[in-house]
Amino acid sequence: MPLHIVRGRGQYLYDSNGKEYLDAVNNISHVGHCHPKVIEAANNQNKELNTNTRYLHDSIIDYAQNLTRTLPDELEVCYFTNSGSESNDLALRIARLYNDSYESIVLSGAYHGHTSSLIDISPYKFLGPGGKGKPDFVHLIPMPDMYRGEHKTANAKPEEYYIDLVNKTITKIEKKGKRLAFFIVEPIMGCGGQIIVPPSFMTEAFKIVKEAGGLCIVDEVQIGFGRVGSHFWGFEMSGVIPDIITLG
Repeated sequence: MPLHIVRGRGQYLYDSNGKEYLDAVNNISHVGHCHPKVIEAANNQNKELNTNTRYLHDSIIDYAQNLTRTLPDELEVCYFTNSGSESNDLALRIARLYNDSYESIVLSGAYHGHTSSLIDISPYKFLGPGGKGKPDFVHLIPMPDMYRGEHKTANAKPEEYYIDLVNKTITKIEKKGKRLAFFIVEPIMGCGGQIIVPPSFMTEAFKIVKEAGGLCIVDEVQIGFGRVGSHFWGFEMSGVIPDIITLG
């Protein structure tokens, strides 16, 4: 039977019988449950104005400025959405419109959200139970897992094999008379196994994609905003600069 959870505090959840559970699985909590500073900030804002992006408000401007200060200078525009899925859906629409193309490269095992357009680019979903399979415009690259990956013994530097697959995939797209719209990646794959994408792969893949005119989208919904510890954003571990980053 599912747990009957009645409250949460910090890293713990409590059921209707008062039993305490260490919460290691419940979605993508960032600072735990019911953090007093988060509650205080939310209450103070609700007392003043429940804002949304249809209107200007100092809080929106201040947040956008504080957020962009954590990003490379090239990333200076913020669009506010309601969730990580909405953020990724908007990123897709921007990339597809920019390049007038649906052709996309994704990593096997990736999950980018629950809208119809995102399920189409999420192997975790479209190849899973109830999935309808890969759309023709989606091109899969095996996850460059240096430990359990299918090409970990291909050569002394197995990441080079995966990089070559990116090149070959773009060539395949171009031979069809089409162009690559985007490459989307989580710097650390979430639902697919908490696997760190090798920095060398990220660097070269971004270079190849950008040279082909495609946009590089980094999905930071599950791992960004300080979660990796050493950096504020996951993509910083590779030293790359994405065209679009998303968070939720």
